[in-house]
Amino acid sequence: MSKSLLHLQCPLPKFDFDIITLAHGSGGLLTNKLLESGVFDLLKNDELDKHHDGAILELNGKVAFSTDSFVISPVFFPGGDIGELAVNGTVNDVAMCGAIPKYLSLSFILEEGLPMKEFWEILVSIKYATEKAGVRIVTGDTKVVDKGKGDKIFINTTGIGEMHPQADIALTRVKVGDKIIVSDSIATHGISILSVRQGLEFETTIESDTRNLNDMTLKLLDAFGTQIHLFRDPTRGGVAATLNEIARDAHLGIELNDTHIPVLSQVKAACEILGLDPLYTANEGVFMAIVAPEIAEGVVEILHTFDEAKHAAIIGEVVAEHNGQVLISNAMGGKRVVHMPVGEQLPRIC
Repeated sequence: MSKSLLHLQCPLPKFDFDIITLAHGSGGLLTNKLLESGVFDLLKNDELDKHHDGAILELNGKVAFSTDSFVISPVFFPGGDIGELAVNGTVNDVAMCGAIPKYLSLSFILEEGLPMKEFWEILVSIKYATEKAGVRIVTGDTKVVDKGKGDKIFINTTGIGEMHPQADIALTRVKVGDKIIVSDSIATHGISILSVRQGLEFETTIESDTRNLNDMTLKLLDAFGTQIHLFRDPTRGGVAATLNEIARDAHLGIELNDTHIPVLSQVKAACEILGLDPLYTANEGVFMAIVAPEIAEGVVEILHTFDEAKHAAIIGEVVAEHNGQVLISNAMGGKRVVHMPVGEQLPRIC
């Protein structure tokens, strides 16, 4: 079901107040009404319907476990909102472990004065994202803070997933000669946020790439298993930060080819206007895979079967030289070091 159709089928319920009040976080009647008429009814499933302090889940063997908090500003942005982002972000973190995401917890910190209509729109986006990713919300929490103390809404999600039986994802498995693949065009999320930030607005049709990636990683693991050595999603700090971390921790070098890195023309133009480097700009619907060289082309072929990965490409390889550094070559054959970013290029990005 499309997100727009889901919003039509989930009209705003009748709440006692048009805005979130401190009483909605008191644990009393208004809290109960907010949860019963909103969260529990919209996101209902067998585990959540028990209304317990936690959830009892059935999992087999090893599991992956990840948690993340989302404080993005603005909470609504081109291509998504904080609710969809909170689901996708944690689903993707679990998938990057080589696991199949199953369950999420969902916790809100709401600011007094948040319009109930906006809260409902975020809840519907959460429902859409969970259905698309094939996961269930099974437990959570809601707190309300004084006006001016929370910037509308903060969300924490924690995810659990069963390890794929053929997965062996670990930094220690990265080897010299491995190929580095990016699943789609980079930097679109960061630029979409910039397009609506006060004082940084410009005309653009760029939308955030926020999406779940677990369908893609599952298909790759089914096909190639242990020949996939590492998955990572380059969110804050972008591709540059992620690859620098890998090079540093694996005690190996990484070489990239600038001409092979996919960047949408609109994104590239926006980065030039704003003085930003796409390599350092955040992503929310892109992952990198470091794989055995003999399967690299096959990985790209599978990714190209997904609409969300039409620009997947091999962008570099792992080398023995320049331990702990990332280098990039340009069309003229020149090379430069891609340094670890210093400071925050764009705060409150996720």
